[in-house]
Amino acid sequence: MVESSVALDMIFGALADATRRDILKRVSRGKHTISELAEPYAMSLAAVAKHISVLEKAGLVTKCRSGKEKVIHVEPKTIKLAAAHLSEYEKVWGARFDALEQLLEEN
Repeated sequence: MVESSVALDMIFGALADATRRDILKRVSRGKHTISELAEPYAMSLAAVAKHISVLEKAGLVTKCRSGKEKVIHVEPKTIKLAAAHLSEYEKVWGARFDALEQLLEEN
């Protein structure tokens, strides 16, 4: 459980930044090089590489070499872990909203 908690802390910590969420969204559509990922941002290649490193340490993306460049791709298992964690909250809050809706309809 502790290991899972640490992993979730890293995942959600990585997702706390808008740039990293955007990078992950773009990578989820297909593999990209660091240079390609850096294009739309007004920051240095090194800054984008640091964002990618945070995503990689959280297990959300992986890097592999393709010629001279490193290609980044999404790691679906980690995203499924985060989604499973969030689905528990969805169940709890869904039941609470259903109960609230029923209470309001009775009044």
